[in-house]
Amino acid sequence: MSEPTGAVAGPPETIRYLAAADVVACMPPLEERLALADRVLRAIVTDAELPPKIGVHPRPDSSFGHAMPAYLPGPDASGDADLVGMKWVVGFPTNSARGLGTINALVLLNDPVTGFPVAVLDGGPITAQRTAAVSGVAIRAFAPAVAGRPCRAALIGAGVQGHSHVPVIGHVLPGVELALHDTDPERAAALAAEARRTAGIGAARVAGSAREAVGRADVVVTAAAFGPVRQVMGNDWLAPGALVVAVDYATYVAAEVAREAALFLVDESRAFLANRDAGLFDGYPDPPMQIGEALLAGTSRPDGRVLVTHLGVGLSDLVFGDAILRTAEASGRGILLPR
Repeated sequence: MSEPTGAVAGPPETIRYLAAADVVACMPPLEERLALADRVLRAIVTDAELPPKIGVHPRPDSSFGHAMPAYLPGPDASGDADLVGMKWVVGFPTNSARGLGTINALVLLNDPVTGFPVAVLDGGPITAQRTAAVSGVAIRAFAPAVAGRPCRAALIGAGVQGHSHVPVIGHVLPGVELALHDTDPERAAALAAEARRTAGIGAARVAGSAREAVGRADVVVTAAAFGPVRQVMGNDWLAPGALVVAVDYATYVAAEVAREAALFLVDESRAFLANRDAGLFDGYPDPPMQIGEALLAGTSRPDGRVLVTHLGVGLSDLVFGDAILRTAEASGRGILLPR
């Protein structure tokens, strides 16, 4: 018997669960990840809906749990191409001492027409790769031009984010000379060895201190674990025309760098201001522009220092999660859970 015209199909019978290994296997290639991040940054300005993170702060100190819903309308008025979902991310800095990851997350994707949940993805690999991709977009757009020598970059932090950033740095700054620092010298040495095997990295060394790593760098990425260090990297640490990309909030980068930068950009202004109100960016000025606004306007890199601070938005996880889910469905990856 044929289905009556206009009838609504029933809910999907299953929800696809993608474990971390599935997410990694279905992760888009690097250049596509950069394109997805660029899309997200522009959509934040144009048509996406995403409220500031809703947060709780469990024990121990500096731990957090953030709910990050997002919606991105597609080009079709039917809504078939819309994206809707949420990321739930929890950070426990004390996990480092236990040899465990400090950030854990899940990404939930909903059917855009019916609202039924269709997939749950381990958000750890997504968090790592979408964050590094946003950094890559910023580096590609605002790194200073250098002539007669390779670009010099510094990376502070050899954890998950450090590992995800190395291939991106090599990709957008081919031939780069990379200085690495981590509070754990063995972790820094391991990442330096990995970097030397990574495409695009011309050389990699371990610096004895964060200040030594960034002193001559054209591009600085701070991806340290949240902890007792706060706003120690002032202007006197940095080269006059350096691009600084802060992934670790204000763990390293001091407010004076933002105040005196020739250009200060954030990924999403409301989220930044909400975090400043919560005391995470004491002394920082209001951001004059979002990254996506600068991209849409074709903003040229100014002379002087540029600071890009990105906190991460749920829309990134949604866009990356959708791309990963499509590959997983096509290849049969994941576990189908009964509804």
